[in-house]
Amino acid sequence: MDSHTTDDITPEGTSIPPRTGFAPDALPEVQTPIPAENSQTGVSTNYIQSATEQKPASKDLKDNNPNAHWYALRATYGQTGKANDYLVSQGVETYYPTIKAFVMVKNKRKKVTKSYLLNILFAYGTEDKLKKYVYDNVNLPYLRFYYGRKTVDGEVLHTPLIVPQYQLDNLRTVLADQSGGLVIVPNDERKFDKGAKVRVIGGSFKGIEGKVARYCGQQRVAIVVDGLLTIATTFIPSAYLEKID
Repeated sequence: MDSHTTDDITPEGTSIPPRTGFAPDALPEVQTPIPAENSQTGVSTNYIQSATEQKPASKDLKDNNPNAHWYALRATYGQTGKANDYLVSQGVETYYPTIKAFVMVKNKRKKVTKSYLLNILFAYGTEDKLKKYVYDNVNLPYLRFYYGRKTVDGEVLHTPLIVPQYQLDNLRTVLADQSGGLVIVPNDERKFDKGAKVRVIGGSFKGIEGKVARYCGQQRVAIVVDGLLTIATTFIPSAYLEKID
């Protein structure tokens, strides 16, 4: 799978109220598939948020349920937004980043909302709670858990992929960047030179933690969502980086 850049693509989602003031949309030639989509109602956090925006809390979050986590879900291509809408209508908290883009339809440019992370969205809850939706073959026949691998006593197990809160927070911050130039690669590809672990202390990516990476000759910070993907920021000057253990 090729890496995807978001140059000239405006990350955006839909929410109540709708967000405005984004940069110009992408032209057709830069519309390579990128990973996710969107919807809103209820307590959905499907829109892309900056680090300073308030994130709605689900009942599980309010109750501090130790068995509740963010899970990565996958849907049949083109059905991610529909799945997200249904989950939100049922009171499930989701994170589903999208972008606005132009596509060619019958030789005419049409503005559409596209998934940022192809076929992927995130839902918060206990595994048992989310299972009733993932295995709902009547309303959500196209939705499944994204499975990760772990080794227990020498045996490889495939289990629903849990995304730690700090990784989701990093993802929110990075995808909220409006300047373009992000690089997204699948988990099984190695596109970045490994470097020191750092914290970003200035600029639009302030607060994220990751590893210094070089891509296309630029210094960036690569963040990882374990078992899923790696995203490299746009250029970050050394003065904005603080080395951490």
